Amino acid sequence: MSIVTTLATTGFVFIAMLLSLRLRLGLERDMFTGTIRAMIQLVAVGYVLEFIFTSRHPLFIGCMLLVMVFVAARSSAKRGRGVPHVFARIFFTIAAVTAVTIGTMLGLDMIKWEPKSIIPVSGMVIGNCMIVSSLLLNQMRERSASMREEILVALSLGATSRQASERLTREAIRAGMIPIIDSMKTVGLVQLPGMMTGLIIAGTSPIEAVRYQLLIMFSFTAASALTSIILGFLVYPTLFTRAHQYIGWK
Repeated sequence: MSIVTTLATTGFVFIAMLLSLRLRLGLERDMFTGTIRAMIQLVAVGYVLEFIFTSRHPLFIGCMLLVMVFVAARSSAKRGRGVPHVFARIFFTIAAVTAVTIGTMLGLDMIKWEPKSIIPVSGMVIGNCMIVSSLLLNQMRERSASMREEILVALSLGATSRQASERLTREAIRAGMIPIIDSMKTVGLVQLPGMMTGLIIAGTSPIEAVRYQLLIMFSFTAASALTSIILGFLVYPTLFTRAHQYIGWK
């Protein structure tokens, strides 16, 4: 794809902006800002990745992964305002889950130890963990408010904070898993996943592309479960004092 063709793709955005202007949706500024930011960010990342792929130095790979985890944790932390040390909890969760997932892939020789394999796959895993973290925090906040009376009754009957919030935590964890489960049920029927589509466009056999896509989807499932469980058990204690008194999130 030439530079001219790439620039021409912004026409799709201008169509959306015109529709927003015509319907008075007020989204034109956000669309324009998002388009400019996306172009700058992707071009910058493209040059950075080209440098890392050429150098193949483990230090640069590690730094890139840390930046990705940092940005993902910072984005999800916005959903957890009021939660003590929420950024640190999310950062630890995403970093640990990514290390386990990618480490397993490398250990079982599912992907090769090279930047062009590790960084893109890690990016997809980190992005998935970020979405799950945001969903979990939203669910914890909403359910903790709706289940407040139930939790207080359990505490008054002598339950510990863990016992009183067991149903809350379990339901929030389940809610965080719903997107990936629904995606697995409809994959290939509703849409062709991004990685599979990219490989096919690049000339890879559809069967080979399917194998890689299954690897990504199954790893997403494990990563989603680990992220929901770890983060859920890290944040539920912040709803209580050390004396097991319910305080909720402000």
